[in-house]
This record gives sequence, C-alpha cells and structure tokens, in this order.
Amino acid sequence: MLIFKKVADLQAWVKQERAGGRSIGFAPTMGALHDGHMELIRLSHRDGHRTVASIFVNPTQFNDPKDLEKYPRMPEKDLLLLHDTGCDAVFMPSVEEVYPPGSDVTISLDFRQLDEVMEGVFRPGHFIGMATVVNRLLDIVLPQSLYMGQKDFQQLTIVRDMIRQLNLPIELVMCPTVRESDGLAMSSRNMRLSPEMRAVAPVIYQTLQWASGQMRARTASEIQAEAMQKLQEAGLQPEYFDIVDGISLKPVERWEEGEFIVVCTAAFAGDVRLIDNLVMKQ
Repeated sequence: MLIFKKVADLQAWVKQERAGGRSIGFAPTMGALHDGHMELIRLSHRDGHRTVASIFVNPTQFNDPKDLEKYPRMPEKDLLLLHDTGCDAVFMPSVEEVYPPGSDVTISLDFRQLDEVMEGVFRPGHFIGMATVVNRLLDIVLPQSLYMGQKDFQQLTIVRDMIRQLNLPIELVMCPTVRESDGLAMSSRNMRLSPEMRAVAPVIYQTLQWASGQMRARTASEIQAEAMQKLQEAGLQPEYFDIVDGISLKPVERWEEGEFIVVCTAAFAGDVRLIDNLVMKQ
C-alpha cells in the first residue's frame, strides 16, 4: 500500500495506473475508520478498480470549532485497517495541499433546497464546505468511481447533484450503511459515546424501522411526532425526524406520493450527535 502526502506524487501514480489500463475507485474519508469505511474499499475492489482512500479532516465543513477539535484522529490504526483491507493507495494531505494558499477552490453551485433541509438547518455552511472538498479531491484523484456511504444520505445526495451540475465523468456508488450487531450505524463518533449513551443509541435505528412499518397506514406528520417522542423518552435529544423524497429531499406526507422515500434523523446521545436513515421505498 502506497502513502502519498503530496498532490503531485499521487497524481503521478494515478497517471501511471491509468496509462496501464487500470481504473481508479476513490473513497474519501476523514479518518477514525471502521468497517463501514472498509466496505467502501471492498466494493471498489469488487468493481475491479485500483483503490485510493483519502484521510483528511476537512476544516471547512465543521460549523462548530469544538466539533472539529474533538474529531478523533488515529492515523496509525487507520493505515493498518486500510492495509489489511487491500487498499492500494492512501492520500493524507496537509490543509495547504488541499487548499493552496492564495487560491480559492470554493465551489459556487445552487443546490436548491438540498442543502437547506435537515442537516442544513442545524449545520449552516456544512455542505458548501463538504462539496468543495469532495470536488477538490475528485479533481486531484480523477477517479472513474466515487464510493460513499448511505449513512450520510443528504451528503451523498448533494454530491450526486454536484456531479450532475459540473458534468463530471464520475460514477457515484452508494454503499449500504454498515451496522453494529444491535443496529447502531457505524460511525467515527460512536467511540465518543459514554457507556450509558452507547446502550441507548440503538433506539435510533429501532425508531427508523418502526417508522418504516407505519408509513403505508399513517401520515408522515403523525409518524414524525411520535418518533420524536420515542427518541426523547429513550434519553436522546432529537433534532429532526424527516420523511423525504430520496432525490429532491422534499417532504413526503403519504406512501403513495413517492417512488423513492427515505426517513432521516439526527439526535444527540449526550454530547455526541448521531445521524442515520433508512430507505422506506425504492
């Protein structure tokens, strides 16, 4: 497994691989890796790609400086996991490599309502920062396929729209959420949960499953109100519990209104903010 810290060095390797007729699959991460990230690597290999993972904690997508400060960093463990999973190359750039001094790589796109709902309400500026760094990394790596996890569903939806707007020749592959045995979505933030909150956190997925089973017979508004109550009664602090169209992210009130329906939620477990979602209909 090769490790690159400079853009020029990674691009020289990518150019050599592509000249040899090999395609590139790319999995962008912020480190603190778990088996959900490893599934991205495995799926890229399954599709026949030489696989690049990036580890870069992007400062521009944290609207809360304390959240950036608390974000777990464990590069040695991350590199061992990637090596054991068969990753071909890892890109671990400095902030200056991604955002060269004196240059502005910020993208300016109209995501319509995609970045204004759900996470956009509670994390202003997050998605512009996220889209900017993903676009910048894509420009560096030049992959044929981009692998992202379903757990960050709104993020994935916005990246899909960015690829469409910029007409990038990249296939976006949505990888199913990988869960712990009790249903909790794997997340780098899980390691910050107290033992008490770790025991409570699976209620998030249980509530998503409950909501999915209710949708054919009840309105989304009714389900949302009861779901928020369930999360609160379990000891969590929910921010939203939204049932939306899987492409537009606009609210869906009834089962028959949409062909692709997803329920998304965010809740605090103590001081740790967790997100999750479940596809209800597709």
